[in-house]
Amino acid sequence: MKIGILECGRLPDDMSAKTGQYPPMFMRLLDGHGFSFKTWHVEAMTFPASVTEADGWLITGSRHGVYEDHAFIPVLEQFIRDAFAAHVPVVGICFGHQIMAQALGGRVEKYAEGWVVGAQDYDFDSGPVRLNAWHQDQVITPPKGAQTVARNAACAHAALHYPGHGFSVQAHPEFEDRVIQGLIDHRGPGVVPDAQLHDAQAGLGHANSARVADRIAVFYKQHAGLRI
Repeated sequence: MKIGILECGRLPDDMSAKTGQYPPMFMRLLDGHGFSFKTWHVEAMTFPASVTEADGWLITGSRHGVYEDHAFIPVLEQFIRDAFAAHVPVVGICFGHQIMAQALGGRVEKYAEGWVVGAQDYDFDSGPVRLNAWHQDQVITPPKGAQTVARNAACAHAALHYPGHGFSVQAHPEFEDRVIQGLIDHRGPGVVPDAQLHDAQAGLGHANSARVADRIAVFYKQHAGLRI
């Protein structure tokens, strides 16, 4: 099964030399599930010719806000709608979670309480999960038909299920501890409050993405009509 990674942003060079960029992170996250991968750098306006060029799509994180004026955003929104119409499964992570919601009529804003960073506990419909996060924006109002399947006190719609079409997560299951450390070092100072950076540092080693990785893999295979 071929998964198309839609790369919506890139980490700074001083980080990526140690952590890599988003596509290999997702390849590691989903390793062992029998997928092959191809990446399109949509932030640079490199898009697939058709939503059927892959069996499923994965939309990455980004430094951008989905409500900002960037050329790739409306094109990506239409791509999401086209993929849903063609019944090609779509998964979104962080920015991907947000742009899926916005493309389908939901609302995304900056969280009134500020940043959410480091390991966070979420109440999924399948039970508690601790995931690494790094965001200020979040889905405030989900689109019609989307089901909220995870939440916590700082994020009311931490994961959304679009029956038959999509699954998205606000946190970063692909972020290993070295990525959070890189963000603490390179993007946090002067931006994220020191107390939150301290908590994020203390939370290293406590996130576990395996259950979410399995859920993503099952979602792709079920909705691509493949036998698991």
